[in-house]
This record gives sequence, C-alpha cells and structure tokens, in this order.
Amino acid sequence: MSSPAILVPPGTMGSEQNLLLFRIYLIYRTVLSVVFLLLITIPASRQLVGAQNPTLYIAVSSVFLFSNIALLGVVAARWQSSNARLVLLFSVDIVCITLLSDASGGMSSGLPLLLTITVASSAVLISNRTVATLVAALTVLAVLGDTLRLISTTDAGVTALFPAGLLGLLFFIVSGIVQLVALRLGRVEALASERASDIYRLQRLNEQIVQNMQTGILLVDSQNRARVLNAAAGRLLDPTRPIALEQGRSLADYSDALAKRIEEFRRSGRQVGSPFEARGDGAELVARFHSLEGGEEDQILIFLEDYRPVAAYAQSLKLSSLGRLAASIAHEIRNPLGAISHASQLLNESPTLAPDDKRMVDMVLTNSQRVNDIVESVLQISRREPPKLETLKLVEWMRGYSEHYLSARDNPGELNIEYVAPNACVLVDPEHLQRVLDNLVDNAMRHSELATGECSAELRIRVDRKKRECVIDVYDDGIGVSEADIPRLFEPFFTRSQGGSGLGLYLCRELCELNQARLAYLPTTEGRSRFQITIEHQE
Repeated sequence: MSSPAILVPPGTMGSEQNLLLFRIYLIYRTVLSVVFLLLITIPASRQLVGAQNPTLYIAVSSVFLFSNIALLGVVAARWQSSNARLVLLFSVDIVCITLLSDASGGMSSGLPLLLTITVASSAVLISNRTVATLVAALTVLAVLGDTLRLISTTDAGVTALFPAGLLGLLFFIVSGIVQLVALRLGRVEALASERASDIYRLQRLNEQIVQNMQTGILLVDSQNRARVLNAAAGRLLDPTRPIALEQGRSLADYSDALAKRIEEFRRSGRQVGSPFEARGDGAELVARFHSLEGGEEDQILIFLEDYRPVAAYAQSLKLSSLGRLAASIAHEIRNPLGAISHASQLLNESPTLAPDDKRMVDMVLTNSQRVNDIVESVLQISRREPPKLETLKLVEWMRGYSEHYLSARDNPGELNIEYVAPNACVLVDPEHLQRVLDNLVDNAMRHSELATGECSAELRIRVDRKKRECVIDVYDDGIGVSEADIPRLFEPFFTRSQGGSGLGLYLCRELCELNQARLAYLPTTEGRSRFQITIEHQE
C-alpha cells in the first residue's frame, strides 16, 4: 500500500500550518506596532524610543499600525500562499523597523534586534529558499545602511559598525537554521500526511472488506454488548432489524444460545463447535470466539457462519456418491429385471395357470414394475442433464399444462389454479417444470383423497416484487407431514406412503436446483399442506 513520498516544496510546511504561522505573525506585528505607539506616549520611555526624531517615530508607528489592521482584514486572501506578497510584507517590516531604529538612535536602541523575528518568519513562510535568503540580505543591508547614515550625520563612531556587522551575521545564521528546520518539518509533515492518508485508505478498505464478507463479525465488550457488527452478522442473526440501530445492544437480544456460548468461553476458554439456532426458523449458525489482547476491556471477536451451506455441501457429496453407486447398481439390475418381467408376462398368458399361481404372477409383475420405476428414477437423477431454458409466461403455459394433466389421468380429479400474478414470467426448462408439477400434483391429489375422499389439488401463482421472485404454491387437503419427518422429506428413499419409492420429491428438488429454483415444504395455518417452488422472476 506504500507509495512514493509526496513532499512539499523546500522550506515550507503544510498549508494549514502556514496559515496559522502567518496569522501569528500578523498578530505579533499588530501588538508590536501598538507597543511602539504606547512607548512614545509614556514620559519615562521617551529617552529610549524616538529620541532622535520623535515626529518620524510617531508617523512610522502609525503607518505600521494601520497597515497591520488592514492586513488582518484581508487574511482570507491567503497572502501566505504568494511569495511575492510575503516579500512585500517583510520589506515593509524591514523599512518600518529600520526607520523606527533610526529615529531612536540606531543600534544603541536595540530595535534592530526585532528584525531577527522578521528574518526567521520569512525563512518559514517563504517557500523559495533563495528568496528567503534574499530577505535576510535586505535586512542586513538596511541595518548597515542605517548605521552608516547615523555615523555620517551624528556623532556616532565607526565602532557602531561592529555590532551592526555581528547582527547582520546573526540574521544570515538565523535564516539558514530556520530554513533547514522548516525543510525537515515540511518533509516530516508530508510523510505523516502520506502515512495518515494510507492508514485512512486501509481503514476504509478494511471496513469495506468486513462489511461485504459473508462471515458475520461482532465485537462484544465485557458486558456482552455488541459494539460493532457487520452486515452479514445482522443478516444472520436477525435480517428484519436495521444494523445502524444495533450498536451497543445486548448479545442476548440477538440470541440466547449465542450469549450462553460466549459466557462459557469466558469461563473456560472452550469453543463449542456444534451449530445452534439463532432465529427460531431452523437456520443454524456456527460461532467462533477470539479474545482481543492488549485492550483495556475484555473484548471478544465473534465470527458467525451459516451452517446450511456446509451441511448442504456435505449432503451433496454424500448424495453424489450414493447416486453414482445407485446408478451402477441400477444398470446391473435392469437386465435381470427385464428378464424376470418378460418371463412373468409369458407365464401369465399360460392357459393352464392356476388362479393362486396367477395371483402370485401378478404380484411379481407389479413389483417388477415398481422396481423398474425406481431404476428409471435413479438413472434419471444420476444423469443430471443440463436444462433447456425457455422464457415462460406462466399463465399461458399453466393453462396448457392443466388441460394436458387432467386429460392424461384415468381419474382426473379437480385441479384449481389461482393466478394472483397474471404477468408472471420465468426462465426455466418447461419439461423439468412439468415433471416437478406432475409429481407434486399427483401427491397432492392422492393425499387429499386419502384425507377427505375428494381427489383435488390447488395451484397458486404469485410474484414477490421485493425479492423479484415468482412463487408457485401447490396445496392439498391431506393430513400434512409431521414435524419429525420434515427435515428428511427430500432425502432419497425416504417415504411414509406404501408403494412409494421415496425418490419423487428428491428428484423434484434436484430438477429445481438445475433450473436455479428452490423447492420447500411449508405447512399452512389453515391445516393444509403446501409445497412451494420459487423461481427468479423475469421482468
């Protein structure tokens, strides 16, 4: 993340610091000009200032004061950003202080020493080192010129040149040292600014990474309050609550099970790896805890992960292996099964077959057909052919499907279709969707007939605009599925129906997943059962 150092021009510091120093210097000039005027009004100090020329002293002090007041009013013009304006300002200071010194007796008044501050200020505020050195040279020339004038016009001796020369040397030394210090400070400030910018960018990057992670992250203090949580944590714990309002809430407000686990971790330091349910909707989470060291508080970082993808992946691996094994076995079973079925059919046509033997042959044929259906389902699952996707307008397609389904049944029954969303449109393989609906509607009619004596089923088509999903609900009036059987409902070979293979619902879910759809069982509040197909809605 490092980048080349971006340094400001030599002898300067950052713009904010320059503006602050410039304002301080203006305040210093204003205070100094006020002091100059006060000194001339006090009788005891008249011997110190303005003794040689009181009129010149008062005039220059007044001009100096008014110039300072004017400059204070235009600070917003940012004079400190222009070297030309700064040179003009410092030249005015040099001229005014030199004239005040001349009116007070020259070097003996001590006023030329004030030019040291002017030279130092120019070395800090002027970005060009040559120009800053030029200001120091002008200051030296002004002091030496004023000293020579006083020597030629008054009784001051040549010895006055020595302290003037030493003062000039001091001006150059001060200018050089201050320029070097300003240069170092400017580089340090630029480096610090660059590092601060890098840290800010890294912080923003880290925030973006944390907020977009699929892993939920919570920072919990010693009172078990969630100080920080990312979007994934809010989505896993309770997606209905806005994250912005969750800072500082107790961990128990999200999940009692999670609060108990963190207490166990604080006591024993032991991680509990088993999944837990946070929202009461069957979604399981896995939590990992990490203590933060070096802080004043006992803070713990919690990593939350959705256990369902892990479980689904493990189940997928298991079922994939099972599918390959079952497909291999099915291929081996198919040939002898065909021979058994064919021999039974021939035996059933024998005129000498006794009634009891005929009943036994019928049982062989029936079970042979059942085994053949199982073999066909297993082979169908193992192939997993890619879907041939088409854009379907469900209302039109469903009308054709209803006619085809009822005409193909010996006992048609009653199939009601409710179009809550007449414009529903999906991208799906029509053959796959037909096979899924055939299985679900068959089950619905069979269970309705067993429970009520009426062979009926209901389809309801609706669109969830917020989630951009099309939903197909298949209702029946059967007794439903027990809560204990719901987790295993879509497992292969699981069935509670006599004569069922237990592969129908499993095959339906596999076909739905091939088409990027979801199939779920959802009991209703009216006591009915509902299988729900969810497909992305095409606008």
